[in-house]
Amino acid sequence: MLVTASLCIGTLIIIRITHWVYRWRNPRCNGKLPPGSMGFPLIGETHQFFSPTASSDLPPFMKDRMESHFKYPAIHLPAISILHSLDIICIVLILLNAMLLFGCGPVFKTTLVMQSFIVSTDPEVNHMILSQKEGQSFEVWYPDTFKKILGQESLVTLQGSIHKYMRNMVLSFVGPESLKQKLLPHVVHGVQRNLSLWANQDTVDLIESVKEMIFELTAKKLISYEYNPKKPSENLRGCFSAFTEGLISFPLDIPGTAYHKCLQGRKQTMEILKDMLQERRKKPKSCQEDFFDYVLDELKTEGTVLTEAIGLDLIFLLLFASFETTSLSTTFAIKLLTENPAVLEELTAEHEALIRSRKNEDAQLTWKEYKSMKFTTQVIDEAVSWQLISAICLIIKILTWFEWLSTGYTILAGWAVMLCIPSAHLNPSTYQDPLEFNPHRWDVSRYMDSEFTLRISACQCVCGVELNGATKDFMAFGAGQRFCFGTDFAKLQMAVFLHYLVTNYRWKTIKGGDIARVPGVTFPNGFHVKISEMNT
Repeated sequence: MLVTASLCIGTLIIIRITHWVYRWRNPRCNGKLPPGSMGFPLIGETHQFFSPTASSDLPPFMKDRMESHFKYPAIHLPAISILHSLDIICIVLILLNAMLLFGCGPVFKTTLVMQSFIVSTDPEVNHMILSQKEGQSFEVWYPDTFKKILGQESLVTLQGSIHKYMRNMVLSFVGPESLKQKLLPHVVHGVQRNLSLWANQDTVDLIESVKEMIFELTAKKLISYEYNPKKPSENLRGCFSAFTEGLISFPLDIPGTAYHKCLQGRKQTMEILKDMLQERRKKPKSCQEDFFDYVLDELKTEGTVLTEAIGLDLIFLLLFASFETTSLSTTFAIKLLTENPAVLEELTAEHEALIRSRKNEDAQLTWKEYKSMKFTTQVIDEAVSWQLISAICLIIKILTWFEWLSTGYTILAGWAVMLCIPSAHLNPSTYQDPLEFNPHRWDVSRYMDSEFTLRISACQCVCGVELNGATKDFMAFGAGQRFCFGTDFAKLQMAVFLHYLVTNYRWKTIKGGDIARVPGVTFPNGFHVKISEMNT
């Protein structure tokens, strides 16, 4: 009797679990959901998404699911007679999961960090969504674990009018006019000083050195911050280093994990920024005008939408963007130039021509010269596209159930849609040999015939123009209301760095330079180079 009861209870538990797993893998939907696998209950396919890869292509998580045909992995089964019933169930689940994983096409469903997702790698769909007005069918969304990292009041999580207002506030500081009148001389000075210091060292880890240079410049102009070795507890750069190490990691907040270190880095950074803001309130004229003054003046304005929390999160985001994204793009550009000497030679020729055209060859770089750097702009756009491959995924939250007409699928309210932006840059029907470093792909003159008509219609939107905007085929800096507000500042810093590097120095790789994607780009072994002045 006891055995029978145990078997009945066990059977009921198995049935219940089986039903739960089935419902998990097959969400209720009146329409048609995209193909794909929801993975294991709760954790979904989180592990596969965060798995590192050294490929320059899209990560396997995306690419495997984009394949247009099914792939069945070879599984060697033992004789059926020696299989237990549980073994058979496991094998069936593995086979079913494998069939769901592969051949999903450009739009598929999955589960990541306990959230149901639709993933789109279709450039037209992505651009269409980003061009829509937020707040109607969707809004930009991040998991709570990610909001804890960037801040609940961060610019990337704000919506609607307040997001637009904060963007305009930032652009008043890093917009073209401010770059031309205020920031260019400081960027030039910082680049020259750091290159001179690096040339006197045996080797430098370029990724870390460029991070320090750009962070130093941005922090000084943004919040008048200069590191004091006598106050190690106020080392903002050290706090950001801890923060970025766990930025894209499994969200497990336990001491010792990368995510926990990331949260601690943010906490320490915010404490320093709060102390600096309070100190500025007490002594408002103690520094030259900076972004802290913008924030403090706005906080005093009657009816302002700005709060101290939003202001501090905004400063945090601006410092992070300069510290991480611009430095990575710059390092990636140097790596690609090192591996492509013909491109480096052409880039050097452009900058040497600029110097020869000056009345005084020792004069500093001017705004007019910067804006004339045609090939440099193409190199920067190409390098940024490469660096951001598999790194950008914008997530939106569906507010209302709707039919995704262009795909024929139904999108459920409460689900999130992950837009895989880099898939546009790897589309061979748009870009010939997309994994080849080829800045000339942005040169419109190479695609014109004698009647000045474009040979390939795909290039009409993107080739040969300075890509300060976005099209469905180029979204390295975002698109729509989510276009990167620091694009001009980042391009300026990269162009100035390249100008003084290629005209005054030479370098050679000592070690490192290998990349990994987890899923963002990293240099796990650094990128160590020897920099020397040309006249030595």
